Amino acid sequence: MPKKLAKKQTSPNGGNGGSYTAKDIYVLEGLEPVRKRPGMYIGSTGVEGLHHLIWEVVDNSLDEAMAGYAKNISVTLLPWNKVRVVDDGRGIPVDIHKQTKVSALETVMTTLHAGGKFGGDSYKVSGGLHGVGVSVVNALSKSLNAQVCRDDARWEQDYTRGKPDGKVKKIGACKGSGTAIIFEPDTEIFKEIKFSWDTILEHLRQQAYLTAGVKIQIRDEREKEKHLHNSYAFCFESGIRSYISFLNRRQKVKNETIFYTTKEVNGITVEVALQYVDDLTARELAFANNIYNQEGGSHLTGFRTALTRVLNDYARKNGYLKDKDSLTGEDVREGLTSVIAVKIQNSVLQFEGQTKSKLGNPEARGAVESVFGEAFSNYLEENPSEARAILDKVILALEARKAAKAAKDTVLRKGILDGLTLPGKLADCQSRKAEESELFIVEGDSAGGSAKMARDRKFQAILPLRGKILNVERARLDKMLSSKEIKALIIALGAAIAEELDISKLRYHKIVIMTDADVDGAHIRTLLLTLFYRYYLPIIEHGYLYIAQPPLYRIQKGKDVRYAYSDPEKEKVLKEFSGAQGVNIQRYKGLGEMNASQLWETTMDPAVRVLRQVHIEDAAESSKTFEILMGDEVAPRKLFIQTHARAVQNLDV
Repeated sequence: MPKKLAKKQTSPNGGNGGSYTAKDIYVLEGLEPVRKRPGMYIGSTGVEGLHHLIWEVVDNSLDEAMAGYAKNISVTLLPWNKVRVVDDGRGIPVDIHKQTKVSALETVMTTLHAGGKFGGDSYKVSGGLHGVGVSVVNALSKSLNAQVCRDDARWEQDYTRGKPDGKVKKIGACKGSGTAIIFEPDTEIFKEIKFSWDTILEHLRQQAYLTAGVKIQIRDEREKEKHLHNSYAFCFESGIRSYISFLNRRQKVKNETIFYTTKEVNGITVEVALQYVDDLTARELAFANNIYNQEGGSHLTGFRTALTRVLNDYARKNGYLKDKDSLTGEDVREGLTSVIAVKIQNSVLQFEGQTKSKLGNPEARGAVESVFGEAFSNYLEENPSEARAILDKVILALEARKAAKAAKDTVLRKGILDGLTLPGKLADCQSRKAEESELFIVEGDSAGGSAKMARDRKFQAILPLRGKILNVERARLDKMLSSKEIKALIIALGAAIAEELDISKLRYHKIVIMTDADVDGAHIRTLLLTLFYRYYLPIIEHGYLYIAQPPLYRIQKGKDVRYAYSDPEKEKVLKEFSGAQGVNIQRYKGLGEMNASQLWETTMDPAVRVLRQVHIEDAAESSKTFEILMGDEVAPRKLFIQTHARAVQNLDV
């Protein structure tokens, strides 16, 4: 517990402060279903669900901060898979609850849907549901210890798998107020308990940006020597403005002054910050009550509507647009980094789906549209140099869109969509059923020849690409479509590209990138991954994209032939050969070095091959990685290579 805890008991956000007692805890139902169906409450029992336990406990502390009562939150990873979360809020009430006849602390910790957010005025705005999250954490923990400091006393209760080990007891005196929770996830629920320091750091950094002025400290005490320097403290007085600066730290910005506004209208607090950068993609982060809404929702819709309207009005008024031209949402979002955060009273907060990934409140759209629209219009008028930088960027996007449209009309509509023949280099499969068809994208004619001989022509197609394709990270669509290799791939896939993409017309449901196991092969693979991520994202989202895993070594002793896919696997095979004499080791540097039978039996035969499916865990982080690796800026790429160089294996120099 903190030595000095806040004594303030009045809230600037409308809470009733000192009257936060047992009568403010409302009970809706019991806790029994949680251990039987944990996935219903935390999403999964995998790594995401494991970390969700931390988020639930931290959310309660953040709710105290949003209500104006807490200023300090600490999260500590302890030995033996334990986690400690401490705040200096008011402390969970410990007096006897009228309905349950036990301590309010025990009620909150052991009853699902028991908390201060279902009625009364204790929490006007909250991210989680106080009592829902912490009781679920308790139910899914092998052990949990809760300590409360309030009314000059320290109180404590221990639990085992959601059940109290005894009554709430007073264990001493305490100054100030606050709550401390220490929990150990249950191995009966979670197969693997391994907390990710980076995941925790990223999530809590984001929460600190969204809760301006609140200090969040994170420490790793699992292994003192190994994690000696793993201690961070985040506190951002500028809130989401600091978040924008962080997101754009490696970018070349257009408007130096970050736009920011906040205002409450009709009970909804709106907060928006944005900045344009020299990039082709947009990064829009939307939050409701500190919850990240991955699919956006009504607040994001209101923001986009106002953004397009205001920039069109300003552009016409100041002569940036020709008479017939008009900026689209696509134009004004190119290179945009924005954070849209709303806070809505719990009683009316609505999400679409249980994952809270999309805000459903229709009134949020009008609130954001009016608040942001008025403030952004004033910003442009009052900052003419910044306005010019933004308008130059979006007008360039408009002109590029018109050029790209002309290129697409020529290449796509008159090509693929009107029956342009398949590229001659494509060795197509006999099947016309996409769900059973595979396309191998192969590097070079030599490997292409081996693959064509090795394949099962009934369902496997081969498309050899010559050399390294265009880096599409910084190339617009019109330039991209002028590349013969990319055009051949587009035609082979048969589903068009970018916003014209029709996933239902995709000719193959397994698209396999098969490149050499050397530096050039890795580069070509990265170029192809960039193409698919930027222009064929639905293919990745549907699970259709794979990376082949050809062996590195062919090891033969007598008639016994083995293949090894890594150096450790090679050493294992050598040990299995009793006595290492008479062993022939062939190191494959290219697919062309394999004959057709070797390529089939190691890399293409569905019965024995290994394919790595490409999937996206964090879209924003993935986008940032592609920007670093494939963008124009050299310094971030150099730093990335220096940071991760030690983790590289099988590097050919």
